[in-house]
Amino acid sequence: MKTRLVLAAAAAILALVVGGCGPKREPTTPPRPEPFDLVLDFFPNADHVGIYAGLADGAFRHEGLDLRPRVPSDPAAPLKLLAAGRADLAISYEPELLLARDRGLRLVSVGAIVQRPLTSVIALPAARVRRPADLRGKRVGTAGIPYQSAYLRTILAGAHVDPASVHETDVGFNLVPAMLSRKVDATLGGFWNYEGIQLAQRRRNPVVIPVDRAGVPTYDELIVVAREQDARERGGRIRRFLRALAAGYESARRDPGRAVAQLVRANRDLDPRLQLASVRATLRAFYPADPRKPFGYQEAGEWASYGAWMLRNQLIRQPPAGRAFTNEFLPGQGL
Repeated sequence: MKTRLVLAAAAAILALVVGGCGPKREPTTPPRPEPFDLVLDFFPNADHVGIYAGLADGAFRHEGLDLRPRVPSDPAAPLKLLAAGRADLAISYEPELLLARDRGLRLVSVGAIVQRPLTSVIALPAARVRRPADLRGKRVGTAGIPYQSAYLRTILAGAHVDPASVHETDVGFNLVPAMLSRKVDATLGGFWNYEGIQLAQRRRNPVVIPVDRAGVPTYDELIVVAREQDARERGGRIRRFLRALAAGYESARRDPGRAVAQLVRANRDLDPRLQLASVRATLRAFYPADPRKPFGYQEAGEWASYGAWMLRNQLIRQPPAGRAFTNEFLPGQGL
């Protein structure tokens, strides 16, 4: 009975997300540049390279948008600011959006920036963790985020490891320091395209296991989120933003070195060598696996599968209601 209910929930989620928000008829001719506030998910980094390439190239101004990226006070703030009307769009994560919608926030994903999970299990050689089964008897650090704990349970179950044999430790965002100091044997929460590369550049030879290769359903790590009301009434502005965003990421794909130089000008604290390596490693993840689909495309089946997984793990109280995402504002879609 439980299996049938989960399958029914997954089918319901698929039916809800596949439709999008329906065709729109808003004008898309760019007006004179107007202020446009975008809240980032974190400080400017390699994942945002196309945003800053688009700013430097004038792609957003060409679309009539005076884009103003804003760094949040903490990673939980972007969706709250967006829902309160204090931003035009926000960058967030698929699981965070589904959690927010479960709390009643009327938000929708309008495009994916990173098309697959970056979150990974990372360990140093001394821990002797080469595969998920090696986590038996180990200390695993997480950032204290509930769905990361659920990732760990799913990974352990798939590897036939008793979860009671693994000690999970909340280390906040100090994932790398916790490993280097041997407070933990491995971490779950760092990104393969950032912490993994950072450790490799330090010649620490990390073992990196992306969660989607260890049993967690795939999902879009980084997404662009809008208010549902704006998706209905101000779709032209969203389309223009996404056209400029696609142009920015295409610029980064053509010339990663130049794009990283523009990114570093926006955040002088960044290590250019790390950022360039991260951008080059992430280029394929910025785009759909199917080259016929546009930048930002979101797969209905993947959203349904991941939503059903969240429901099974009691991270959300009910199947995601309404349309969690839409592709209609992407180039060539919805018109």
